This record gives sequence, structure tokens and C-alpha cells, in this order.
Amino acid sequence: MPDAAWFKSSYSGGNETECVEAAMLPGRTAVRDSKQPTGPQLSFRPLAWGAFVGALGSSELGKCTQ
Repeated sequence: MPDAAWFKSSYSGGNETECVEAAMLPGRTAVRDSKQPTGPQLSFRPLAWGAFVGALGSSELGKCTQ
């Protein structure tokens, strides 16, 4: 998505180790790791993006543990 206007998520970590970027595209939202701009990207349709973001703010996805 070379023409996309990427912006850093407001929820990204301040120490530059957790940087997620998003781009609002016609009919979808794309997400990528800012440290790997040419790497894999996810693309969500509007309803899926809303559900994903909503789940992030709730306990639906749980916590990552090591």
C-alpha cells in the first residue's frame, strides 16, 4: 500500500519498541508494524475494524503472557 498515509497509533508504547501504524483506506483500515514498513500488513473492513478495536478495549482478547 505505497500510497497510504500511515500514522502511529496513540496506544503505541513511548519507548519505540511497540509501534503500530494504521492507514485509513477506502473501505478498510490497514495496520502494520512501524519497524517493518515493508513487512506484513493486516487489512480490516469497517465492521471488523470496529469489533477488533472494541475487543482490544475490553477483556475479550485477554492478556498476553510469556
